Amino acid sequence: MESKLDEVITAALHLSIEERAQVAAKLLLSLDEPSESEVERLWLEEAERRLNEFRKGRVQGMPADDVFRRAMDDIS
Repeated sequence: MESKLDEVITAALHLSIEERAQVAAKLLLSLDEPSESEVERLWLEEAERRLNEFRKGRVQGMPADDVFRRAMDDIS
């Protein structure tokens, strides 16, 4: 019985050279994308870094209304 990987490779080898190049490019790009757990870990690290900066007094907080108002101003 042929594995799924073997099936995919066999099918890919029947593509034109241009199509194989597109498949190869998409596969290579997919290797560079962080996993969902990696993205979550990076956001958690960033949130902790920002909280530490706030607690040490290196940055000041801003009321949420001001944040949203500035965000809306940037959009328009």
